[in-house]
Amino acid sequence: MVNKKTAVKKTVTKKAVKKKVATAPRKKSGLTQLVYALSPELEEVVGAKKLTRPQVVQKLWLYIKAKKCQDVKNRRLIVPDAKLAEVLGKKPIDMLKIAGALSKHIKKI
Repeated sequence: MVNKKTAVKKTVTKKAVKKKVATAPRKKSGLTQLVYALSPELEEVVGAKKLTRPQVVQKLWLYIKAKKCQDVKNRRLIVPDAKLAEVLGKKPIDMLKIAGALSKHIKKI
């Protein structure tokens, strides 16, 4: 026969453990800690000489949205302007292929 008090007590402790795990601070991954040197072309677009890769992507998207470089009909396509063409190329590029184009302009320090 199961005692109701102990059964309730066990579920409360499991919930308490789950809460502690969910609120634990996250460890930083390697991508957020590595700082890269940027090419002069990419520096003009993002406005910095050294950034982490996530920061580069974030600032690149800020530039794309500010200059309205997304295609109106197909939002996945990025139509580069003069500055962005030096980094991504002159042809419209799919947004998922931006990371590959950026790798040419990012160097490990």
